[in-house]
Amino acid sequence: MALRWSDFITPSTLQLAPLVELLLEPVRCESTLAELHLGLQEALVNAVRHGNGCDPRKCLRIRRIQTPRWLVWQVQDEGPGVPAGHRGHALPDHEDTPCGRGLFLIHHCFDDVRWSGRGNRLQLAVRRSRFNARGLDSPDH
Repeated sequence: MALRWSDFITPSTLQLAPLVELLLEPVRCESTLAELHLGLQEALVNAVRHGNGCDPRKCLRIRRIQTPRWLVWQVQDEGPGVPAGHRGHALPDHEDTPCGRGLFLIHHCFDDVRWSGRGNRLQLAVRRSRFNARGLDSPDH
C-alpha cells in the first residue's frame, strides 16, 4: 500500500458528528472505533473551542493519512496555538479544573500524539498492527 491521504476542510462549529464518522471510515472494529471516536472528538472540540474560539468564520483542516503501518489524523485550527508548556497529557491536579481532561483522553486513545511547533496542529496516530487483526481496513482497501 502506498501512502494515501484525504483532506477535509470544515467551518469551525461543534456540529462534529458527521465529520468524525467520515474521518473514522477506515476503522471497522467497534471497540477500536469507540476509543478513536472519543479521542478524535476531543481533538476537534479543542480545536473549535480553544483554537478557533467557536468562530464559524474560521475553519478546521483535517488530513487523514493512511500508510502501511499507521493511520494518522492531523487536526489544524486557525488559532495562535497551544503553548508548549500546556501540551501535557496528565490529568489535572484538581478535579474542578476546567481544562486538561481532553488532552489526557487524546493521549490515552492514540499511540502517538505530536504538536506542530506553533501548536495549532495536532497529529494523532494509531498503529495498524494494533488493529488490523481486529478490524481496520486492510491496506489494500
